[in-house]
Amino acid sequence: MRSPAGTETPHPFCPSPAAVAPVPPRGAEREDGGGGGRLAGGGRAGSLGPPGQAGPGHPARAPVPPGAGAEGRAGSGRGAAGSGSGRAPTGLVPKYSEFLPSVQAAEELRAQVQELCGSIDLLKAGIESEVQRDLNVAVAEFTELKQQLERDTLVLSILKKLQEFDIAMEKYNTAFLEKKYVAAAQHLETARSSLRLLESRKGFELKILKALGTELTVQTQNMLYHLGEEWQKLAVWKLPPSKEGSSLESVVHSELHLHTVSSKEEEIAGTSVASVLQAFAVLGELHTKLKIFGQLLLKHILKPLILYPSLQPCTEEQSDVFILRFKSEEPSLDHSSPMKVFDKIKLIFEVLHKYLLNVPLEQPVEDKKGCGVTLAELLGDMIWEDLSDCLIQNCLVNSIPTNSSKLEQYIEVIKSTEEFEKALKNMQFLKEDTTDLLKYARNVNSHFANKKCQDVIVAARNLMTSEIHNTVKITPDSCVALPKLPNPGAGDHSKMPKASELLHNNMVNLENKTKLSQHTFSLPTCRISFCIMPTYHKENLQKLPQLAAIHHNNCMYIAHHLLTLGHQFRYRLTNILCDGAATFVDMVPGFRRLGTECFLAQMRVQKGEILERLSSARNFSNMDDEENYRAANKAIRQVLHQLKRLGKVWQDVLPVNVYCKAMGTLLNTALTEIVTRITALEDISAEDANRLYSLCRIMVEEGPQVFTPLPEDDKNKKYQEEVPVYVQKWMTFKELMIILQANLQEIVDQWADGKGPLAAEFSAAEVKSLIRALFQNTERRAAALAKIK
Repeated sequence: MRSPAGTETPHPFCPSPAAVAPVPPRGAEREDGGGGGRLAGGGRAGSLGPPGQAGPGHPARAPVPPGAGAEGRAGSGRGAAGSGSGRAPTGLVPKYSEFLPSVQAAEELRAQVQELCGSIDLLKAGIESEVQRDLNVAVAEFTELKQQLERDTLVLSILKKLQEFDIAMEKYNTAFLEKKYVAAAQHLETARSSLRLLESRKGFELKILKALGTELTVQTQNMLYHLGEEWQKLAVWKLPPSKEGSSLESVVHSELHLHTVSSKEEEIAGTSVASVLQAFAVLGELHTKLKIFGQLLLKHILKPLILYPSLQPCTEEQSDVFILRFKSEEPSLDHSSPMKVFDKIKLIFEVLHKYLLNVPLEQPVEDKKGCGVTLAELLGDMIWEDLSDCLIQNCLVNSIPTNSSKLEQYIEVIKSTEEFEKALKNMQFLKEDTTDLLKYARNVNSHFANKKCQDVIVAARNLMTSEIHNTVKITPDSCVALPKLPNPGAGDHSKMPKASELLHNNMVNLENKTKLSQHTFSLPTCRISFCIMPTYHKENLQKLPQLAAIHHNNCMYIAHHLLTLGHQFRYRLTNILCDGAATFVDMVPGFRRLGTECFLAQMRVQKGEILERLSSARNFSNMDDEENYRAANKAIRQVLHQLKRLGKVWQDVLPVNVYCKAMGTLLNTALTEIVTRITALEDISAEDANRLYSLCRIMVEEGPQVFTPLPEDDKNKKYQEEVPVYVQKWMTFKELMIILQANLQEIVDQWADGKGPLAAEFSAAEVKSLIRALFQNTERRAAALAKIK
């Protein structure tokens, strides 16, 4: 800190020479004194204060160090600097004398500390150079010893495992010779576990491990071989030769012998079913053996009992063996009832449970999850799915009633199924959650509806693949009467009469009175009528006109009844289907299209044959040539013969209106072709015209005779007289005949300025062409042509 005069003021206890206040020159002292400012003592320096105290910002006094001399005074003196002596204040000297030893002691202490620090540095350097080197050597030695200990520990553990393997193999040999198969299998598994641990040690690939593994494999296979022989002695199958297959005769000769011994005999012999099977389980081979046994059980015992109603199981118990064989009885029905089948299957499982399968399984030493599992449960898991499928497909399916009145009797089947599954669960063949068989039995309503649909589909398929010639004549008097349709405005179903009341007494009741559940009725997803009929009879429908007509009638008949089929059975179905869902109107266009396409295809075939026959008429030209005339006459006769044959084939098959339209269309095709060919001729002589007229007259006279829709000839006259109604070109053809025999004036009169009958059938160009062909070029012809416009 600095004094007000600008000089530094040292710390009062600092021994530094800076504490000595310099003595200012005399001239300067006077200037300061003359300025009116006193220094230490009672003087003031810029402010007033108590006597003996410095003003603000100034030190009280400055000690004068020894040897400062008498030449100067402290700045805190009395302010009169005229004296030349070097005296210090009397109070400062004692304090200085007291402070000086402390400073000297501190200097000595500092020197000692510096010496001690040097010693510490030397010690630290020594430690870093010598002790650290020794420490590194010790750590390296410790690491080496630790690694050696780990190697020794690992070798010791390997030796212990080798010892355990050797002890396990010795115990195995002893137990195997004593026929204690379970203990022997457990020792083998212990040895296998030790060997696995040895093989898992990386870095210790011992050659002996391969030899030990080979020895373990040999001993395991040796034990499995002996266990297999013991198993074959305990459960013996006597089966017929495989060439006989699985027929009833071969099944009758099948037998299963189960070896039985008492507990005392087991202690003496040392072999029992339980020990053999438990040993298989410990070695992990039980699943394979049991799978083979289960397949034989299904093939030769369980499935034959389901498939053959006459097959009955027979049991025979002897002193040391239990025999299961079969006998065949005369069957009373084609299919056994589920109750009888369940009793026979239950008997088989009771025998197996008593003499073979009631064995708790010993698991391998490292696998304790399966404790408490019995052999029966393991076998049930293997065969139950196949067995339940066989029971459903060959037993329960056949027991589904075909009539809804027998649905109540099916309750017995459901109860017997419940008892059957309960018995199997008590014998631990089934788990508690296995109810596939029972679920199928309880879902009888759905199966009943599916079976009804399937029966209908099978019957329909058989009908559609049968001979299509087997027909039934449908007339207005013999058609199946439909019940009266309900009033569309009636919304209260409870007030509507029952369907049985709507049917007349002479009608066949196609439905049962009992209503099924809402899930029992479903339409077949495959519409076999659209697939089977056109495909199965495709060739016949193309070649035989009668079959095409019958198919057309069938489709139209079905489409007609589909319009009202939903209403007919509306109030016999459930509420969901009653609300307009069970309608068949959407199928009507499909059936109509199916019949129409088939019949139109046959019509195209007949048209092609007509045109082919007329093509041999040599375009009806040069009829004055006898050969040409005979060819044209033959073509006309062939066409008429074809139409008459079709008329007989379709007679009493097609409805009258369809028959007349079809025959009229074919006859119109022939007439149109003849008219086209004749009008296209450029030159027609008088002889040609006469012969063409004679040919056309044959068509006009015999053409109506092809219209014979009914077997009674007197009833056909009506339709023969209405030929112009069904044959579009009939009047055109007759006008052509008139032209062939008329003169120019008659033709002009028939034209009548475009208002006559000739103008209604021919155009002006066609009439002019015929006039040019029939008449020579004269003024009269030119005048006649001028009038045709």
